Formats: sequence, C-alpha cells, structure tokens
Amino acid sequence: MKKILVATAVIAGLSTPVAAEEVKVGIILGFTGPIESLTPDMANGAELALSEASKSGSFLGGSTLVSVRGDSTCIDAAAASSVAERLITSDGVAAIMGADCSGVTTAIANNVAVPNGVVMVSPSATSPALSTINDKGYFHRTAPSDARQGQVLADILSGRGISDVAVTYTNNDYGKGLADSFAKAFKAKGGSISISAAHEDGKADYSAEVGALSASGSKHLAVFGYVDQGGKGIIQASIDADAFSSFVMADGMVGDSLLAAIGSDLDGSIATLPGGSSGADAFAEYAKASGIKADGPFVPESYDAAALLVLAMQAAGSSDRAAIQSKMMMVANAPGKKIGPGELDKALKIIEAGGDVDYQGATNVEFNDVGEVFGSYKELEIGSGKWNTVKVH
Repeated sequence: MKKILVATAVIAGLSTPVAAEEVKVGIILGFTGPIESLTPDMANGAELALSEASKSGSFLGGSTLVSVRGDSTCIDAAAASSVAERLITSDGVAAIMGADCSGVTTAIANNVAVPNGVVMVSPSATSPALSTINDKGYFHRTAPSDARQGQVLADILSGRGISDVAVTYTNNDYGKGLADSFAKAFKAKGGSISISAAHEDGKADYSAEVGALSASGSKHLAVFGYVDQGGKGIIQASIDADAFSSFVMADGMVGDSLLAAIGSDLDGSIATLPGGSSGADAFAEYAKASGIKADGPFVPESYDAAALLVLAMQAAGSSDRAAIQSKMMMVANAPGKKIGPGELDKALKIIEAGGDVDYQGATNVEFNDVGEVFGSYKELEIGSGKWNTVKVH
C-alpha cells in the first residue's frame, strides 16, 4: 500500500507502492524534571524497537524509522504541549511514543495529538482519569491504570499485616488518582488511613510535611511521588527526623537514584512496579544483548509502545496517521501469531504476507476496548542496595 512521506503533505487513500522512506516517530519523555533519571533508559527501550524494525529490512518495503525526542518535563503541561506541537507540525512525526507522567500526557492527548489525529502510546502514564478521555481511539498505554495499582498495593499491605498507614502524594493527576484508588481499596480490606496529604515537588525542605504526617501516629508511610523530586525529599526528611522507618511506594518512586541518594535506610521498604510478565525474561536477555538496561522502570513498556506503532504501520501499509490508528487494536490483540520481544522481523514478514499478529511483547500486551492493558505488577522490597522482586501480582 501507499506509504505517505511523514515530512511532507499527507494524502490519504492512495494504494500504489512507493520507494522506501524515512519515517519519524516522536519520543516525548521527561528528560528533565522529577523522573529524569528514568527516562533515558525508557527512550533507549523505545528506540531499540525502532532500530530492530529498521535493521530487519522488512518494514514498509525497506523503510527506516527515526526517533525525534522531545522533553515533556513530566510536570509542565504547557511546555509538553508545545513540544508535541513542534514534533507533529515541524518535525512531521507519524506517531508518538509517550508521554510519561499523567498530567502532561493528558494535556498532549487533549490539546495536540487527538486534534491532529496522531496516535500516542504512553509507557507510563497511569492515572485512572486517562481511561475516560475523549481520545477518538488515538490514545493507548502499555502501563496499567492506577485503579489496578491501588488494589495491588492494598492487597500487599493486607498480606503483610499492615492495617494503618499515613499517605503523601504528589499534587497532580498521577498522585491524586493513585491515592484515591489506594484509599478505596485499602479501606475495603479493613485498612485505616490516618492522614492523606498532598506534597508539592521542587521544595528544598519537607520537614513541615513530615511533621504533619508523623503526628498522625502511623508507623508506616505510603509515598506516591517521584523518585527525583518530592517523594525522595519526603523520605529523606522522614529519616532525618526519625519520623518513619517503614515506607510503602508506588511506581513513580522506583529507581536506582533513590537507592544511591538514601542508601541502607531504605532496607525493608516495599514498592509496586508494572512488570513481571511471561515475556519479561526474554526481553531482559534481548535488551542486555543490545546494550540496553532491561530492568529499569517502564523500559519494557517503552519497547512495547514503540513496537506496537511499528506493527500498526506495517498492517496499514502506510505511515499515514489515521491509517496507524485504524490498526492499533488489530496488532495488539488476538487472533494472530503471538509475537514476543525481539521478534519484530518475524511479525513484519507475517503482516507483509497478509497474516495477522497478536503482539504480546515484553509485558503481555492485550488492549481493552479503550486501548489500555490490565497488566501485572512486581512486589518489590529493598535489601542489600537493590530492588528485589518478591512476587508478581
């Protein structure tokens, strides 16, 4: 089918083959901001899928994929929207892998991507509110909603005999959504939340916030924040004041930079992180062989997000934006040949021959009717300076 040149005018509906081309894919992540230590590995994961497809020679008649990076900042919706606008209008990207944090992802989807008819697949935006945006089928995510993460956290605490916690959350869509989801699930299991208080990122001193949290009387503190910002500051201030020694965290707090900053005082702390699917080991092996850090937060989800965009283009026979959207569900779900990580060449050839694929990838992708995954979660516990997987939920 006709492949539409990304950097020139898009003419839909043509079906005559043309020569190989260069197809641009936007990668919008918070390369600065509260999760900046995580995003380089996430981008590398996505670019691994793009490189794999390009090197195969099987993508759209020998076409190549090129990434164009943009900084979402994670927290500045206006800046993120501006970056997305540039990638779409000036750089001419066919689709977007990203964004990362829920607030900026919502802004980009509502203000830029959907109005311009551009598919975006987020590997890490988890706010439950994203399930109900009017996206016209253009927004997808490979990380599960925090509606599920809240339930998993509640189950883990209940299983460990923890029945009373104080909660602090970053004051944005991600933090509020997760805190609400967790509170509902934890209370349903008989748990008690002594205090639930928002914190702002970017502060130099969190002693006042920690004082209020400590006054609640709870021994355990749940921190739903960011690894390089307020969440880390809250934990450090808690340890400095000897206010809490037991911490419960969610995905936004999982990163090696937290261990490096705080050290052994975190031993015994627990967290949840999407992952642990049947494709995880295969991806870890493949990514390691490719020089990519495979076990970083949201790296597998980033690979899968980019891989889905590649396969949707192949199924459409085009890098036309609307054509990509029309094939996203088809390549992600059954029926079709199951495709794992490192098998994009195989998938591309099946599609080229007229067959169907069921992309499962590194995280067992299967979209529901609004383009998001159910997913699995790793229960992590810090010990010996590492994040150790205790169980997969």
